[in-house]
Amino acid sequence: MVVVDVLLSCLLGAAFGTLGGSGGVGGVLMAIVLLGVWFGLDQPIAQGTALVMVVPNVMLALWRYHQRNRIELRHALPLAVMGFCFAWIGSIWAVGIDAQTMRIGFVAFLVVLSIYNLLKMFGKQPAVTSEMRYSWPWLGVLGAASGTMGGLFGVGGAVVATPVLTSLFGTTQVVAQGLSLALALPSTGVTLVTYAVHHEVDWMIGLPLAIGGLASISWGVKVAHAMPEKLLRGLFCGFLVLCAVMLAFKV
Repeated sequence: MVVVDVLLSCLLGAAFGTLGGSGGVGGVLMAIVLLGVWFGLDQPIAQGTALVMVVPNVMLALWRYHQRNRIELRHALPLAVMGFCFAWIGSIWAVGIDAQTMRIGFVAFLVVLSIYNLLKMFGKQPAVTSEMRYSWPWLGVLGAASGTMGGLFGVGGAVVATPVLTSLFGTTQVVAQGLSLALALPSTGVTLVTYAVHHEVDWMIGLPLAIGGLASISWGVKVAHAMPEKLLRGLFCGFLVLCAVMLAFKV
């Protein structure tokens, strides 16, 4: 039975890795939802366990994105530094919240993101620019806000940063996802450590998920670069809606 559980976790990890590679969020959203709905884990443990998969997946996805579309250090650094600091604060806050309250908050978080992305999808699309519309101090502000949400909900801040980078900063979807991964790596790392110290991680589930994710995430990155921009945005939006609906039935 243990072997079957491990194999199932590896297969799920492969699916999450593919989703994460194409969506730029390491598969964490779907992992958190399914760990809570299918595995019956409390929301904090589901988030902590998903992070075991996310951290190595984000490392590999970031490398793959950088190979295909070089990530500018001057843009990534303020996002990463501020994301790290505020993710630590958010994760300390998260481990003190009861599971039901956190799950309701997570659903609300996904709903807001879904609405925001839907408005972007059907509204007037901002022009993509070769240079960022705003300089590095504003990237630091975005890193702080995204890091806080990442520490609180275990999503690495990538799902917050990606739509903001495309709509306000004028980047393409692929560039935004690469920068979001640069933000997510340090913030997910410190968040995982905080959750682990407070015993909010199921390593027996998380490690097989990580192995499966590492085996498939490169393929997901290839898919992301091959897909049309509008389709990629649409799938990202649908992904958020699906996660919100699934978890809402669990509340």
